[in-house]
Amino acid sequence: MFWRANVFTFGSNMSKNSAWKEIFDEVGGISYFTARFFREGLRPRYEWQELLRQCYIIGYKSLPLVGITAAIMGMVLTVQSRPTLEEFGAESWLPSMVAISVVREIGPVITALICAGKIGSSIGAELGSMKVTEQIDAMEVSGTNPFKYLVVTRVLAATLMLPVLVVLADGLALYSSYIGVNLKDVVSFKLYTNQVFDSLEYSDFLPAFVKSYFFGFAIGIVGCYKGFNSKKGTEGVGHSANSAVVVASLAIFIIDLIAVQFTDLLGLN
Repeated sequence: MFWRANVFTFGSNMSKNSAWKEIFDEVGGISYFTARFFREGLRPRYEWQELLRQCYIIGYKSLPLVGITAAIMGMVLTVQSRPTLEEFGAESWLPSMVAISVVREIGPVITALICAGKIGSSIGAELGSMKVTEQIDAMEVSGTNPFKYLVVTRVLAATLMLPVLVVLADGLALYSSYIGVNLKDVVSFKLYTNQVFDSLEYSDFLPAFVKSYFFGFAIGIVGCYKGFNSKKGTEGVGHSANSAVVVASLAIFIIDLIAVQFTDLLGLN
């Protein structure tokens, strides 16, 4: 029994060491990939046409899903918050509470998570399939820089488009909140917008807008890293798409935590 216990303890320690090694390898690989992105991205020639195409794919084609999610989010938040505010006789504060919640935190984070699922998995699967079918190797042989053409354009497109999607999602969420307010009350649109904008300040919008750039960058860089380093044939493509979503979602929460601490340190909260 003592021998079995020692073997079990040794095996568990080995598994823990292996897990930590995988985590550090992953962080190191993504860090090196990010450094290569900045090195390649600053060098000409620039793939403007491919960048615009990726902006269309990542931004415009993600708008329906983001818009529907934002509209439902604003409506649900309004309907669920009303009973609690009514208990304190503060239902008049409902537009202000929803506006601050959506603009400062809920809108950017939910939009980023939706995009991590849609954009991150799409990039990981697309580049992973190109990797396992040796299309990336063929681009290198033909004299094309696959990293600049495939990675730099997609990361820049995700970084540029996510803030736009966040602003649109905030607007749709606030409008659906107006509809939710009028389910039980009759509030004019002018009065509702006055309450919303009176409660918001520049310091509410700026941190949320800035961190959405980092969310987009994390989604793009993780999706490209997973796809660009895909292995094990078609099975690896599915694994790349799945792990891209998981790692990008985790990165979003970590960036959000750092952003909240940083804005609190600057006194913007």
